Amino acid sequence: MKKKHSVLYTVIQFTMILAFILFLRKFVLTPVEVVGISMEPTYHESDRVWQTSLIEPSRFDIATFPSPRDGKRIVKRVVGLPGDTIRMENDQLYINDKPYEEPYLDEEKEALTDGELLTKDFSLQTIEVDAATVVPEGKVFVLGDNRRRADDSRYFGFVDKKDIYGVVYFRYYPLNKIGLQ
Repeated sequence: MKKKHSVLYTVIQFTMILAFILFLRKFVLTPVEVVGISMEPTYHESDRVWQTSLIEPSRFDIATFPSPRDGKRIVKRVVGLPGDTIRMENDQLYINDKPYEEPYLDEEKEALTDGELLTKDFSLQTIEVDAATVVPEGKVFVLGDNRRRADDSRYFGFVDKKDIYGVVYFRYYPLNKIGLQ
């Protein structure tokens, strides 16, 4: 009789551990591979990151969601939240008419040699899709860090918050760049 309880106890323990691991894998430690160059220099092709779906994205967080083009998971920076106005003038980002620094772009701006801006001027009223005066409720405006080569909200419109898989918080590959994001 004691042996039967011991086996049952072991099975219950194993089941609880497995359920906990599956929870962590689904919501806390979801691995994502960066595909493409739209987030350079922050992330490069084949970088590996972990995301969590337990927190809601805030301004300047890097989020993952399905591409409106092909449904594949993509990685972009959340710039505009519901109710925000967004515009870019002379490589300066304005959110609600307040200038914001983008230190993650400094390296790219310094490397420019062609005399052109890193980010062409735009506003929510001039984007190709979903032109609006403010970011609609339940949506976000995203930009890739590689502004000249990124397919982002300027071209495919706003992203539904409900479609966001998670927020990137840790890079685990390449090993020389491992750490919290």
